[in-house]
Amino acid sequence: MRIVWEARGSGDPLLLIQGLGYARWSWEPIVPALAERYRVVFFDNRGIGESDKPAGPYTARELAGDALQVLDEAGIERAHVLGASLGGMIAQELAVAAPERVDKLVLCCTTPGGEATVPMPAVTVQLFAEAGSLPPDVALRRFVENALAPDAAPELVEELYRRRLENPPDPVGWPAQAAAGMSFAGVDGSIRAPTLLVTGTEDNVVDPRNTDVLAERIPGARVERLPGTGHLFFWEQPAAFVKIVEGFLG
Repeated sequence: MRIVWEARGSGDPLLLIQGLGYARWSWEPIVPALAERYRVVFFDNRGIGESDKPAGPYTARELAGDALQVLDEAGIERAHVLGASLGGMIAQELAVAAPERVDKLVLCCTTPGGEATVPMPAVTVQLFAEAGSLPPDVALRRFVENALAPDAAPELVEELYRRRLENPPDPVGWPAQAAAGMSFAGVDGSIRAPTLLVTGTEDNVVDPRNTDVLAERIPGARVERLPGTGHLFFWEQPAAFVKIVEGFLG
């Protein structure tokens, strides 16, 4: 699989894994600050950006294999791993499949998978149901708005909307990635890496209560909540998020 990645900074390696429909550009609000302390490696999951886009469906386990490939290509034996949303599911699979490769784990706005998952908020379920009947640009704007807090700055909405228009989802890759999230049944094993769980209190995409479920399942997990932020809290409050991550990783 051709997985396109890049790295910035120096120090302890930190692998960033993004979620459904977002390529590596979407880490821009936090990469510069993190790269002052870490060697930050970030990539396009299969199905988006410049990486290969084979027919799906994909699984979170397959995507975790791609993440391992990135670590191998970057010459990294062991790294901190940070995953958001679908990327958090991928990170969980990685931590169980290759625990010797994962130092500390940061799971953001994600779920435990399977029956333990708190269902997607009704507003997002309705948005998915209506999206097919909307003009594509209208649907895309609504998805952007839904991924942010209700009172998100209009200029932030416009910036993300513009970037999404410039980086449209692939017609093959997007549903294949979505299938990976929908089929994630949880990891088959225990997560032993020291773990930080981060959620936005106004997340309309992944119910914040999923963080509590994960905290019960992962021994010693630390929970941080960013008040008043939505699913993309690393765009809404990047400095606060970086401070939390750095305080955990050391």
